[in-house]
Amino acid sequence: MPEARNPRSVRLAVAQTLVREDPRDAEALRESGREVRALMREAGARGARIVHFPEGALCFPGKFVMSVDGPDEVGPADWERCRWPVLQSELAAIAALARELRLWTVIASVHRLTEPNRPHNSLYVISDRGSVVTRYDERLLSRTKVSYMYSPGVSPVTFEVDGTRFGCLLGMEIHYPELFAEYERLDVDCVLFSTSGTPGNLAAQAQAQGHASANSYWVSFSGPARHSATAPSGIAAPDGHWIARCPRDGSPSVAVVDLDDSSEAAAGAVAYGRPWRREARSGIYTEHQVTDPRSEDRTAAF
Repeated sequence: MPEARNPRSVRLAVAQTLVREDPRDAEALRESGREVRALMREAGARGARIVHFPEGALCFPGKFVMSVDGPDEVGPADWERCRWPVLQSELAAIAALARELRLWTVIASVHRLTEPNRPHNSLYVISDRGSVVTRYDERLLSRTKVSYMYSPGVSPVTFEVDGTRFGCLLGMEIHYPELFAEYERLDVDCVLFSTSGTPGNLAAQAQAQGHASANSYWVSFSGPARHSATAPSGIAAPDGHWIARCPRDGSPSVAVVDLDDSSEAAAGAVAYGRPWRREARSGIYTEHQVTDPRSEDRTAAF
């Protein structure tokens, strides 16, 4: 069982952005980069130490756009269609601004691998010094992603900012409670989940609340602005309640909150709920189990 830690409060900003789907369009990639940097500046002005962006913040390559059998049929992705130099230039500019603002930045992008391997669908973790300190690669991909577009990742990723430990998830991984339980065992204080807003977003935001409550940690849910009317980006507290949401008006925006385990929304869950569940899973019931024929006979009369 991990040792108990007392993380300091850290201010987190969660973003929602427009999502563009054609990586052949250099100007669209540049516009996404400008939008991301504008939101970084807003987050920094509001005192955030870390800002979290959705899947597709720079581009979410469309399966028909990328398909060699397209535009009407899904097939293997042709990654030569991606304007890699432009994408890399925008990421470099984001890293430079992170250094300037002293702002940790978690940004989704495609991570190119050595040919002929398909790229990863990834979250880059850029420190407040402007360097990539780690990268999370989506592991449990959709059927289309794994069949035609990406190479799956292999491991969870954690990192710390000012004593608060974060984990990362991406894409459709909101649907897999075992991944959230894995991060609880890794003793994270907050999971950053980024999505492109695929069908099921309404269910996904409810799942985010459930994962926060079941594991007694913070969950940051970052999605596209186009779905904000029903599923705005937001941050769920360890008690499962939303404590910050982006506007529901379809605009690129950020919501900011202090992740403070002594707050009313977190204190009980962190101090009592999480430790008790860990204790309950440790085998404490064994000594209380009994050998009794009325227990073993499941058809026994009342």
